[in-house]
Amino acid sequence: MKSFNALVLRDKPAFSAAVELISPSDLPEAGEVVVEVEWSGINYKDALAVTNKGKIIRGAFPFVPGIDLAGIVSSSSVEEFRVGDRVLSTGWGLGENRWGGYSQFQRLPASNLVRIPDELTSKDSMIIGTAGLTAMLAAMEIENGPGKKTGAFLVTGATGGVGSFSVMALADLGYTVVASTGKTEASDYLLGLGATEIMGRNELSKGAATFLDSAKWAGCIDSVGSTTLESVISQTARHGTIAACGLAGGSSLNTTVFPFILRGVRLIGIDSNTCPNDLRETAWRRLSQLASKRDLRQISHEVDLEGVLDAANELLNGQITGRVVVRVS
Repeated sequence: MKSFNALVLRDKPAFSAAVELISPSDLPEAGEVVVEVEWSGINYKDALAVTNKGKIIRGAFPFVPGIDLAGIVSSSSVEEFRVGDRVLSTGWGLGENRWGGYSQFQRLPASNLVRIPDELTSKDSMIIGTAGLTAMLAAMEIENGPGKKTGAFLVTGATGGVGSFSVMALADLGYTVVASTGKTEASDYLLGLGATEIMGRNELSKGAATFLDSAKWAGCIDSVGSTTLESVISQTARHGTIAACGLAGGSSLNTTVFPFILRGVRLIGIDSNTCPNDLRETAWRRLSQLASKRDLRQISHEVDLEGVLDAANELLNGQITGRVVVRVS
């Protein structure tokens, strides 16, 4: 293995993010498998990391970010993965406390890898990425919840990566999906994903009018948080499940116990980072089935390593609809 490209973050003399040539000896020592990375993606965490606008990086600098990767096993010291296997990795601190996917080669623990389902290409798996995995885990919580499966199911932040896959996953389950967004120009996009109604985000962003408002939602996947989530909690119907998986609107939450003890509303946190591998594999099987019914290219934009920083800024500025995939190899 010769030198190869990686997007490297440095903190001295000032923060910087640039594509550099690195060598195999630069890779982390811990890990039984080396992956030739073909594709990665840009998630909200990635955008915060490469722009230095959030405390995402917990490892030592210099650092290679990217919380998702997909590619081909280049070398392995364990039986479960062999040279040539197609694998992906999301979570487990990848791109946060250990070097991540914005590198043409990466060394990883075998326990952090999942085989790419046969139905998916490496690129497809990264169009899905952490965003799609999070959305499917959330949809499975709603599917298995005690509430009625009739009525309107809400998705907030619907044009983002998690939101887009949430709309698709809930619609695929046969639910009536209301998509909340601040991008009125994206109505056709959301209807194409399976939403039946588009709702302006301002209807929820002011917070709950009362802590126990009129019941509107049979369930919700929320990637916004803060006052939007406060509104959703107050408006969720009896025994409805709210899957909370993001904080694009803020991390604070002001509510009461009334929706939980008077209506039996469930507020479930979705942690795709340390999700157990058996549940992870189930979700990926479900995602491959969902992807077989869709042209994932319609919800994705492609950049190379040099384009990550610009795309990250666009994502944080709300200029991205759908997913951004990174062509690494």
